[in-house]
Amino acid sequence: MNHKFFVVDSHKLYLNETVKILRSKYPQAEIITAANAIDFLNQISIYKPNLVVMDISLAEKHGEIPLVNTGMQLLKKIMLNYPQLNIVVQSTHLKKLVRIKPEIDARIKGFTVADKNLSSTELLRRVEWSLHGLVNSKNIPYINSASQVKPEWLRLLDLAFGEGLQDRIIARHICVSERMVRHYWERLQDALGLDCDELKNQGKNLRIVTQIRAREVGLID
Repeated sequence: MNHKFFVVDSHKLYLNETVKILRSKYPQAEIITAANAIDFLNQISIYKPNLVVMDISLAEKHGEIPLVNTGMQLLKKIMLNYPQLNIVVQSTHLKKLVRIKPEIDARIKGFTVADKNLSSTELLRRVEWSLHGLVNSKNIPYINSASQVKPEWLRLLDLAFGEGLQDRIIARHICVSERMVRHYWERLQDALGLDCDELKNQGKNLRIVTQIRAREVGLID
């Protein structure tokens, strides 16, 4: 099979090294590259690759700073619009993928992950797995009920720890009752494996512990 690979990385050193590694095993493959999200989106429908190797810390366009949010939005977009595409996420930010783990687990084509510190042999193994349609997300941090991470939990975390809002104001922002906000906190803390009663007995600040744990598993930056 004549493979067509698309490598997307805003860090030139890693971009060139990834291309070199791919050519070592697939010398006949066509390989195209992009250093930002806009260039990638402008070319993918024309080039029609069967595999994308991408970072999730990406610049949106030339000259901008690479951001994880940009890469995550791009990943979600291509997963939705190109369901037949095999994907390898090569990044130092793999734990952020917990935010879209349900979408990853539901894929019908290959999806594997590779930390940028992996050897070339291990990266090529992830590439081969993806080309064979394997969905391997075991390196994505696990939380209880990870497949049930709710969008409202992520919004809750953003409003509470990103914008510093109290529950009463959060309730207004997301158009639910304050009681429902407290319910979201309870569900989220349960998913994070926090024993709220025990933490309270230890005199710990539950919100601070929740923030720390949510950051550890990648739900917030």
